[in-house]
Amino acid sequence: MTKLLYIIASPRGEESKSTQLAQAHIGALKQADPTLEVDTLDLWQEDLIDFDGDKAAAKMTFFGVGEMDNTRQSAWDQVVEVTNRFTQADHYVFSVPMWNGGVPYKLKQYIDIITQPGLLFGFDPEQGYFGLLENKKASVFYTSGVYAPGAAPKYGSDYHSEYLDWWLNVVGISDIHTVRFQPSLVTADPEGELANALENAAAIAAE
Repeated sequence: MTKLLYIIASPRGEESKSTQLAQAHIGALKQADPTLEVDTLDLWQEDLIDFDGDKAAAKMTFFGVGEMDNTRQSAWDQVVEVTNRFTQADHYVFSVPMWNGGVPYKLKQYIDIITQPGLLFGFDPEQGYFGLLENKKASVFYTSGVYAPGAAPKYGSDYHSEYLDWWLNVVGISDIHTVRFQPSLVTADPEGELANALENAAAIAAE
């Protein structure tokens, strides 16, 4: 049975275009495979832990800085618990609106919690960073109000998909499918372009 983790990065509920795209994709996946197990992680409803000083100190022990005492181990156990939910999935679906050129801060917080040595990545002085996840795939749905790929800099910059694509590769996920609805506001036919994006979101389920 395939396990899918659906990560919602928009707080706008059903009004969110990225959420609409992600749900169209998941609907097509479930139609093709009724046994698909979907775990929904709404980052705006989740009580995300803080990656505080104890957790940072625990992380640094993997790089030879300090020792894993009881306080640090307890903090690290919290990180492991959150990360296990992520690693247990086979397929990840992200709904990601652009905020100020980047990803919403809740998504960044979640990424900062789970992206840890020995859990999602390893490091070697010669090899550099390498991902520990294997045989995983991701479907990512990007939206923005004004920015569009190839648009003039006055309409914004992309620290949005470039960042998330980089991160997915860092942790070992290279099988990535994306659908964009960009821009969603300054476009001549917003309803038509959204309809096309929804069709694409369903279509990539077959891939």
